[in-house]
Amino acid sequence: MKRGRRLSVGLVLAGVSLSALGCSSATGHTTQHGPAGPVPTGLERFYGQNLSWTGCSSFATTPRDKKAYADPGLQCAYVNVPLDYANPNGRVIKIGLLRRPASDQEHRIGSLVINPGGPGGSGMSTAASLADQIANNDIGRRFDFVGFDPRGVGSSEPQVVCRTPAERDAERLMNLNVDSSPAGVERTENQEKADDQGCVDRTGKDVLANIGTREVVRDMDIMRSALGDEKLTYLGYSYGTRIGSSYAEAFPRNVRAMILDGAVDPAQDPISQLIDQGRGFQKAFDAFVAWCATRPDCALGPDTAQAVSKYQGLVRPLINRPATVADGRKMSYTDATIGTVQALYLSDLWPTLNRGLQEVAQGQGDTLMRLADVYYGRSQDGTYSTEMDVFQSVLCVDNPPIKDRNVARDVDAQYRKVAPFLDTGQPPSPALDNCAFWAVPPTGGPHVPQAPGLPTVVVISTTQDPATPYQAGVNLANDLKGRLLTYEGTQHTAFLQGDSCVDRAGISYLTDLRLPAEGTRCKPAS
Repeated sequence: MKRGRRLSVGLVLAGVSLSALGCSSATGHTTQHGPAGPVPTGLERFYGQNLSWTGCSSFATTPRDKKAYADPGLQCAYVNVPLDYANPNGRVIKIGLLRRPASDQEHRIGSLVINPGGPGGSGMSTAASLADQIANNDIGRRFDFVGFDPRGVGSSEPQVVCRTPAERDAERLMNLNVDSSPAGVERTENQEKADDQGCVDRTGKDVLANIGTREVVRDMDIMRSALGDEKLTYLGYSYGTRIGSSYAEAFPRNVRAMILDGAVDPAQDPISQLIDQGRGFQKAFDAFVAWCATRPDCALGPDTAQAVSKYQGLVRPLINRPATVADGRKMSYTDATIGTVQALYLSDLWPTLNRGLQEVAQGQGDTLMRLADVYYGRSQDGTYSTEMDVFQSVLCVDNPPIKDRNVARDVDAQYRKVAPFLDTGQPPSPALDNCAFWAVPPTGGPHVPQAPGLPTVVVISTTQDPATPYQAGVNLANDLKGRLLTYEGTQHTAFLQGDSCVDRAGISYLTDLRLPAEGTRCKPAS
């Protein structure tokens, strides 16, 4: 799960050819496997629809995807769903699907549907990036590996769009929510209102009102049926665990197996979730500092006790004096801290972060700017993915907003206390974020999930996860009566990321429904 946009308050065919499977990604083919499993009244035409599979190149919406989607082993299709489930005979929208067919069709189990989180992350892009990795294990052999772009995301139509690339670049230089003076608060809130209006103007209220997790899980059940699976096998990362747990609540008897990795706790209120996330990023920053301090080239020096103040000394001047970037842009304080946060998701990025901080000390911002670009979904050609627009849109309908400025100020103060490396040095801000001005009401909120009849699911939680704290996974496993697998590491999510212990347990569960032993803990190889 990504951080909120406001820094101080608040995403990875052996043995059988496609022709042998009776299909061609070049010429395309149509399949009808549904309806499979239970079909809600009034939705029969959606649950039993044909899927027209073809090559994926035309589905790509970013330069990176254009390259990945050219793989001839991948197939793409659209599945139709109602925009508003209260009016299934009304407007119809499209959800993009990308699959790598199971290589061992004789022993094929079904589809494994994945979502990478965000909200706003592209499941199609994630499936494409993982396709080679899963090719030679039982996931690739026995499952059609299927990623989907939730409504509003990536290849799905329509997209949620709120800001132009030029507007996004300009806003990153504004350092919103840093100046807590009355004029600064007014400036921040005016920009939030302008962004909200941009969402309405470019996307439409009808789409924004039906963009939340409540609708996504109903889309997933239509996908399950159209793919021909009586029961869903699902892998969700980060916010994708929120989708998974919500699906489990809505359709508990339609679940075959489910791995939820990097859990979001649906019972936790958004303020507590945000503060816990800040605490998690501070722990990850401290781990980076401990690693860095042993190096002679550490940008923050050898004294770990001084690291936070050293970091603040590097980035706070950017509030008034942005750093230069080779492509002609300027790197703001916001970009520097967002770039830092991006590097804290995975310890493999610590050397890159250290190099970026060294550059800041020299008045340059290229490395941290590239990290921030990754976070924001900005490509080298200056275009952006839709992820951040969807991120804000989904959060604003999934949870009730904060509309009390005293509460907003208190949240800002709490966040700075638990994540001091992100303290701006200014007084806490009472500025409200864009959800306070959102054009449509929320459709969800915190609650303890109830899923009677759900088979035992697996929750993977990482002890030093910076974005979704370990305890959230413990809580979700308890609430769903699932099996907890603990990974002892400092990173965000663990399955299919190179740890053999986690991967063995997860693959065994998905293929054979063999649960990991109670209390299973995996550690990185030394």
